[in-house]
Amino acid sequence: MRRWLMLLPLAIFLVVAVFLYRGLYLDPAELPSAMINKPFPAFSLPSVQGDKTLTRADILGKPALVNVWGTWCISCRVEHPVLNKLAEKGVVIYGINYKDVNADALKWLSEFHNPYQLDIRDDEGTLGLNLGVYGAPETFFIDAKGIIRDKFVGVIDEQVWREKLAAKYQALVDEAKP
Repeated sequence: MRRWLMLLPLAIFLVVAVFLYRGLYLDPAELPSAMINKPFPAFSLPSVQGDKTLTRADILGKPALVNVWGTWCISCRVEHPVLNKLAEKGVVIYGINYKDVNADALKWLSEFHNPYQLDIRDDEGTLGLNLGVYGAPETFFIDAKGIIRDKFVGVIDEQVWREKLAAKYQALVDEAKP
């Protein structure tokens, strides 16, 4: 019995070491989301531009990216020019301005151009909370029925779009065709 007690610390150390070793090879951009294959949450929030109230119904009808961003987010500034290029190519992108000052968001969109077909203002972060947002930037892929099909955490640059995300978006577009 005494021998087993002496080996217990070694056994615990080995178990912890295996978990830590495994963690070295996980992709931090692939955070799990409980929202995959579930409907986009219901919401009723103002638009960043104007006084219009937006709801879930406004994002239905076509596949889209739903990009969570903020002016306080340095990575969002890196990502924004790529989103503008994607929008110019016809990619449907809706924005969720997350926990931000609306005047700052308006200035940002004026200075850096607006790739979003809809700008949802989430001042309190309630929609972000319902989506399970960790921070910004995060991008959700929704189908034409508003079902969340995938999620990407991190900056979408041209390489990430080309190698990881373009095919996912295109599959949603193809699926929506009659």
